[in-house]
Formats: sequence, C-alpha cells, structure tokens
Amino acid sequence: MSRALAFIFVTVLIDAIGFGIVIPVMPQLIVELSGKNLAGAAEISGWIMFLYASVQFLCGPVIGGLSDRFGRRPVLLASLVAFGCDYLVLAFAPTLGWLVMARIVAGITGATFPTAYAYIADISKPEERGGNFGIIGMAFGLGFIIGPALGAVFAQFGHRVPFMLAAGLAFANALYGLFVLPESLPPERRRAFDWRRANPLGTLMQLRSQHPRVLLMVATVFVWTLGYQSLYAAWNYSVIARFGWSPTQVGWSLVAVGVVGALVQGFLARRLIPRWGARTVIVAGGVSAIMAYLIYAFATQGWLMYLGIAVAALQGLVFPAIQGMMSSEVAPDAQGELQGALSSAQSLSSIIGPPLMTGAFAWGQGPGGMPGAPFVLAALFSAAALAIFARGVAMGVGRRAVAAPA
Repeated sequence: MSRALAFIFVTVLIDAIGFGIVIPVMPQLIVELSGKNLAGAAEISGWIMFLYASVQFLCGPVIGGLSDRFGRRPVLLASLVAFGCDYLVLAFAPTLGWLVMARIVAGITGATFPTAYAYIADISKPEERGGNFGIIGMAFGLGFIIGPALGAVFAQFGHRVPFMLAAGLAFANALYGLFVLPESLPPERRRAFDWRRANPLGTLMQLRSQHPRVLLMVATVFVWTLGYQSLYAAWNYSVIARFGWSPTQVGWSLVAVGVVGALVQGFLARRLIPRWGARTVIVAGGVSAIMAYLIYAFATQGWLMYLGIAVAALQGLVFPAIQGMMSSEVAPDAQGELQGALSSAQSLSSIIGPPLMTGAFAWGQGPGGMPGAPFVLAALFSAAALAIFARGVAMGVGRRAVAAPA
C-alpha cells in the first residue's frame, strides 16, 4: 500500500469508527428525547435520516465540484471538523430539535467518503482503481468492527457517552489530516467551479451528455443502495424487536458485518476484480445480497442473522467494482464531479430508503404484519439493481476497464 493510500485509509477508518460507535445507542437516545416507544422511535429515526440525506443530496455535487476546484485535502478536513461538532451536539442534545438540526448540518458537510473516493481516483492507475476502492471499503468495514464494539462497551456508561467518543475521534482525525494528509489533485489538473454543474440535476445532465453509460451505472448504484438502507435504518430496531437484543448484542452483530466487509473488500477485491472481471464480481455480489436479505427477512432465531452476514460476503465487492468501471470512463479533472454524482445518488436513496424501511418495520410490528418486511424490500431492490446493471453492460459500459483474463 502506498503512503498516500495509507493516509486516506486511516482517515476513512477513523471516520467510520465514529459513525459505527453511535449506531447501537441511537434508538435509546431517540426514545429518550421523543417519549415514543421503539416502533415510534424507528419512524422518527427514518425521517431524521431523510432530512440528513436530503441536504446531502443537494450539497453532494457542490462539495465534489469544490474538491475539483480547490483540491481534496481542504474539503476533507472541513468535513471532519463538521462531523466532530455534530457528534458533540448529539452528546448533549436536550431536545429532539437539537438532534435534528445537528444531522442537517452534518448532511451539508458530509463529504468525507465521496471526496476520499475522488482522492483514490487521483492517485490510482485506471486498472488499479477497483481494487483501491476496495481498500476504502476495507477501512469502512474495519470501522464497523471497531466502532460498534466501542459503542457496545461504552454504552454501559450511558447512551450519550459513545457520541462524546465519536466527537473526539472526528476531531483527532481532522488534526491527523492537517499534518500528514497530502493533496492529491495538483493545480494543473483542477477545473473552474461551475454552479450549473454543481447541483444534482446539472451533474446528471453533464453525465447524460458526455457519459450516458455512466449515468446508467449511477442508476444502478441508486437502486442498489436503496436495498442497503435496510441495514442502516432497520437492522438495530429489527433485532431488538424480534430477538430482544441489547445494545451490546446489536453492536457485536455490526462488528460481524464489519469483519466480513473488511476481509472481502480489503483482501478479495484487489484479487477477484482483476481476476474475474468487474461484471462477474457484480453479478456474484448481487446474488449474494439477495440470498442474505431473504435470510434476514425470515430468520426465526438470532443466530440466523449471523448466517445471513456470512452469505452476504460477496456483496462487499459490488460497489468498488462499479466505481472502478465508472471512473475508467471519466476524465481526471471530473473525478470529483463523478463522486459528487454518486454521492447524490446514494443520498437520494437515503432520502427514500430510511422512511420506507422504518415504515415497513413499524407495519411489520402490527397485527398481520411481516417482521422481516424491510429485508424483503431490500432483496427486491437488489434484484432490480442487477437488471439495470445488465442493461448497462448491454450498452457497453466498462469496456475501458480491465477485463478478466481469458
């Protein structure tokens, strides 16, 4: 691993740890501030995620355009400082309104991951991008190992304590980047900032005119991420309601998700994507996801959720493989714009997905409901994403990417 790649790996790792720490305790915080039961808190959580994603959807292309104009480093550092402030407000939020406002501000500046992916595109050869994007996925996976584990441990001291720890990690990450993170985009490769392109519609129109096949892959990412929202929005509520898990048990289950993700994206992505080819990897990962979601949906005992996590292993290869295919078709001075478009697509899925998934969860708790309804929806979205991807392949997307050896 190169020095620059190691720097960005650690940056994303620490940020992911902060994100993972708070997941096991977020239900308790919302119950406390809202006075609702678990099902009501789940619906509130879905709408908070809706607001967060809405502002991120609008601001993602702006942040991507700013990183193409001013470089990746200042955008990353500003985003990390904003996340630290967000966690600090969450730690001491006296009302639900404070929690909502903190998440809106975090959504505006939530550029860490898209800018990190643009950073990787800057420093990687086209044939290496899919594997290197997997390294970032590994950092996120490791963060989901360490973060929920820390959240599970520190939750016993109070459900607000993990938010304090997350704030400290975000500020430490920003300080780390200030001194050791180099800039990846030299001045001669930057482009002027253009408001006509720095918005979701403008970015998508730009892709449609110059890279129509890439736009179809962005649509694949959007539908794929809709299914993945079931894990972010409904996993903790579902396992608490169905199996009576404590925050500690929720945390350790997410540790298992992180372990599998880190192993697959950190070690297998750089081997399987060049060997099998991105197309084969994406199909295999999609089938893996569909099977896992169905296991989650119909599990009758807690241990079956862990079986589903194992079955979902190849799912972790899908996103880095798609990113590698797309980045190979986009010019160096537009990598930030591409990642901004991807950020908007993912944010749009986060606008629609959480209320949909938490609403399905709340419905499933009623008479005649299906407790695993969010995961049935996730399986359907994954199947639809594979169908859109197949259409993109038929149009010739990814021909510039390195194919699997004959």
